[in-house]
Amino acid sequence: MIVSHRSEFEDNENMALQFTTSYIDDALAVFRYYKKLSERAMEQLQDAQLFEVLDGEMNSIAIIVKHMAGNMRSRWTDFLTSDGEKPDRNRDTEFTDPPATRAALMELWEQGWNCLFGALEPLSDADLARTITIRGERHSAMQAINRQVAHYSYHCGQIVFLAKHFRSEQWKTLSVPRGKSTDFTKRVVAGELSQR
Repeated sequence: MIVSHRSEFEDNENMALQFTTSYIDDALAVFRYYKKLSERAMEQLQDAQLFEVLDGEMNSIAIIVKHMAGNMRSRWTDFLTSDGEKPDRNRDTEFTDPPATRAALMELWEQGWNCLFGALEPLSDADLARTITIRGERHSAMQAINRQVAHYSYHCGQIVFLAKHFRSEQWKTLSVPRGKSTDFTKRVVAGELSQR
């Protein structure tokens, strides 16, 4: 069953860009944006489409979600105090046997994001210079956060791409609809919408 859709700009109204000079605050906002973008894409799909692949080299949305959740658990658990590649992580298994239902998949998705937000929300910008490791390689906390912003936005883009492909003509845009850039810009300038 497909979840009912919102109006084309509705979610933008609820996620207004907040001006900040805090790297941590902005990173949290970017993570929340990509989480919501992916969820809005997955909401448009029938359950079976979450598990569909385009060819033998592609991952399904379910596999992408499983991988992201595994990565999030590993990277964000004890973020400042232990290596980001946890000894009990088996990355290769993240690309096989996803949860069998939408509910189980979304539960795994939430668990991963909860690890991220639970680690990042208590930090301050003063923590950005702290040293952490990922697979023994030294990173500043800021570098590690940037690494994950890039990684997750990449996979969220894959989720949106696949969902848009599966929905085809029934796709409800998640960004500025074709032919409506001028209207969108006017509404952002007027403070009615946000670009993020």
